[in-house]
Amino acid sequence: MKGLLFLSLFLFLSKFFSLANAKYNAIFSFGDSYADTGNFAVLTNSPGSPPYGMTYFGHPAGRSSDGRLVIDFIGIINFPLTGIMFCYVAQAFGLPLLPPYLAKSNNYNQGANFAVFGATALGSQNNTSTKAQQQGTSLDVQFQWFEELKPSLCNTPQACNDFFAQSLFFVGEIGGNDHNFMLMAGKTVQEVAAIVPKIIAAISAVAEKLINEGATTLVVPGILPTGCVPVILTRFPSQNKDDYEPNTGCLKNYNGLSSLHDTLLRNAVTDLRAKYPQARIIFAEYYQPVIDFLSNPAKFGFTGGSLKVCCGGGGPYNYNFSASCGGPGASACSDPSTYVNWDGVHMTEAAFKQVATGWLNGPYADPPLSSVPSYQLAH
Repeated sequence: MKGLLFLSLFLFLSKFFSLANAKYNAIFSFGDSYADTGNFAVLTNSPGSPPYGMTYFGHPAGRSSDGRLVIDFIGIINFPLTGIMFCYVAQAFGLPLLPPYLAKSNNYNQGANFAVFGATALGSQNNTSTKAQQQGTSLDVQFQWFEELKPSLCNTPQACNDFFAQSLFFVGEIGGNDHNFMLMAGKTVQEVAAIVPKIIAAISAVAEKLINEGATTLVVPGILPTGCVPVILTRFPSQNKDDYEPNTGCLKNYNGLSSLHDTLLRNAVTDLRAKYPQARIIFAEYYQPVIDFLSNPAKFGFTGGSLKVCCGGGGPYNYNFSASCGGPGASACSDPSTYVNWDGVHMTEAAFKQVATGWLNGPYADPPLSSVPSYQLAH
């Protein structure tokens, strides 16, 4: 028995140190508010209003949550047998938290975040776009920012290939705003569904461009179940109980829209894998973890609220269009860690942490980030 325990511990620690010794030289992130660590704050010249940031930073920190996002947490290694934990992939690889690109930091040699609150996958050139999509922060614009930054990182094609081959890229979460902006503008679910292939093509195109720039490890996340987002539940209520999922309370047809998005995005990832076998492309989920949280909230510690918002201003889901989080008439719950949703659109730090853990160790990423062998990370 002791020999078996020793072998198990040896194998466990081997996996631990293999990942701990894996080396990325930089992390680059594209997306919307689910990954924005301060770009929108630069654009608006404000980090946000309290109670944003209340859980971790103690003050607004340019993030749309009470604390950290998945991009902050991604790479958590939590080993219950020993209590060992790495709190950030950035720190696990000797890297700082990602600085927002628009802050124009003096040094982005260890990575940059291009994600912006409100960003869309489709740009203003798309004839279905709304004013919100024309703000100049869409995914193609973020890629242009990456191109602008590149000369400061490497000065020859070979040097860039080498640098980006040892970097980790996150292409999303993005596309959810394309859905939501069109829905809020009066488009039907069917009309938005017809645009989803264009949204997926835009995401896939940027992923492919990054691979052609030398990227070999990319994480491509799907989107949240739209029918579970309190702002959608509040804006599009139904008197028909059959329109809601019995296990979650989410709106079925809006979740179907998100399922379509994720299915087509998975297919696009599969196509990219076949076209670029040298690249490791990870599909990461937001949809399934949120469904799991809402189906069995107590299992994940969300005893305060699943669909109900922590920071809001009243109503069935504690979301009020005239009293949004951080503004007059809204207030935050006493313990955000017991809630899934923070402000009606974004999740709490506790939920983001659960998603990040699932991306690293499974089951919410294909393949899990921890399954990428360390020898592959350094070639």
